This record gives sequence, C-alpha cells and structure tokens, in this order.
Amino acid sequence: MKEKSSKPNHPLSAYFALGIGILSLGFSAIFVREAGAPGTVTAFYRMAIGSLAMTVPFGVHRHRQGEEGAGRSLPRPALGTAMLGGVFFAADLTLWATGIVISGATIPTLMANTAPLWVGLGAWWMFKEKLPPKFWGGLALALVGAGVLLGHDFSRSASFGMGSLLGLGAAVFYGVYLLATQPARAKLDTITYHWVTTSTSALVLLLVNVALKRTLWGYPLATYLYFLAVGIVVQVFGWMAVNYAQGYLPASLVSPTLLIQPVLTALIAWPLLGETLTSWHLLGGVAVIGGVYLVHRSRQGGKGRG
Repeated sequence: MKEKSSKPNHPLSAYFALGIGILSLGFSAIFVREAGAPGTVTAFYRMAIGSLAMTVPFGVHRHRQGEEGAGRSLPRPALGTAMLGGVFFAADLTLWATGIVISGATIPTLMANTAPLWVGLGAWWMFKEKLPPKFWGGLALALVGAGVLLGHDFSRSASFGMGSLLGLGAAVFYGVYLLATQPARAKLDTITYHWVTTSTSALVLLLVNVALKRTLWGYPLATYLYFLAVGIVVQVFGWMAVNYAQGYLPASLVSPTLLIQPVLTALIAWPLLGETLTSWHLLGGVAVIGGVYLVHRSRQGGKGRG
C-alpha cells in the first residue's frame, strides 16, 4: 500500500505562513526603534516574552512525546549545543538592537542579513566545505556593498557608522549561532530547539542588562506594548511561521525570499519613522542583497533573521 504523504500537494498554507513570517520579521526593527528603550532591554523582553509564550506549548509537546514513547529526557549534547546557540543569539540581538537604537531600523537590519556570508566562510574554514565560484562572487559583491554603506554612514556621523558596524557584527554572531547549533537542530525538534534557545537567550540578556545597570521597569505603557509586540509578533508568530514554511517549501525558495525582510523594513521605516535612504544607501543595499542572494543560490540553504 502506498504511504499517504502528510504534506499537501499544493501547500498554500506554507506560502501564506512564509508571507506572514516575513511581514512579522519586517516589523521587528520598527518595534525595537519605537520602543524607546535601550536595545538590550527590548531584546531581553523579546526573548523573555517569547519564551514564556512557548512554555505551555513546549510542555504539552514534551508530554505527548512521552506518551508516544519518545521519552522525556533530551539528549544532553544536543541540549548543551542549543543552549550555546542561545548565548550566540543573545549576542546577535544585543548588537543588532543597539545598532537600531543608534542609527535607525533599516541599515543595521540590512547588514545583519549578511549572516549567510559568514555561515559559508565558517563552513569552508571549519568543515572544509567546498564553495563554488558563485559563492565567492556573491561574497565579494556583498562586501563591496557593505563597504559602501559603512563608508557612507561613517562620513555622515560616527553614530550612523557605528550602527551599521553593529549590524554587521550581529550578522557574524548569527552566523556562528547557525554553525554552532547545526548538530542540535538535527537531533531536537523545532518546538524544543526554539524554546531552549529562546529561554537561554532571555537569561543571558537579563545578565547583560544587570551588568550594564539598565533598568527593566519604569517605562511608559506604550514601551511595554512594543515589548509585547516584538515578543509575540516577531519571536513567536514570525519565527514559528517561517519554521512551518520551511517544513513544506524547499530552502532554495525560502532562503532567498527571506531577503525581502530588510527591504520590507525599509519600506515600513520610511513613512513610520521618517527614515530616508540616500543614493549611496540604495547602491550599497542592492549590492549587499544581490551578493547574499548569490551566496544563497550557491549553497541552496541558510536561514534569514529578524
């Protein structure tokens, strides 16, 4: 008897989920900017709220796995790797959110989406992965674009340049996060992996804010509403929607499509935040997105961020 596939032949729901996910991630930088709080504080609330919101689904999921005979204990090496990933993700959010507070939503988000470049270089260096000429061409194009953006923003002011540089640093940490957690993602299901990394990131960000002596309370009601939005809309609905789409759609489609996120952020930031892009921004941005797209095509994988 032919086994019936659980995936639909025409996964319209997957395309819809991908669209919802990209839209949600596109608003992430807007929420951070509008919250009016230090970037590390907003990042903490994003992960803490996301973790709390996923605690009950995670518990139910683990209970069902126990009933189905999958066992209640998690593999310790994979669990430790996922927690390490949470540390790297916290570092990524710290730099990205701080960059947004310093210089605006658009350019730090664009720079943060260069993570696939660093994933590819890390795989080449650590795992001796052979990279085709298209990867190196995409890398060169993206780095030229990033250089144009950094040079232009530093010429405008040190704060704008620092915001762009922090976005680029966030991309490096996100790339390390993806490389470090690849073994854990192969052994942990999506809900478990998502909850462990999110909870670990929340704890690390709490310690970061304590070390920096930044208060977590006393903000206006509107700020807390933005904290709630970035936690629920972005961390829960946005990432879960993308994860759902990745279960049905090929990575060769999902990964390049996620490059729409910084473009969407720019389109939203223009009327809402009054952020305008110069011709140098447009030139550098097109080069960065084009280069990252080539990298995606050369490796047929990767994962966006937001």
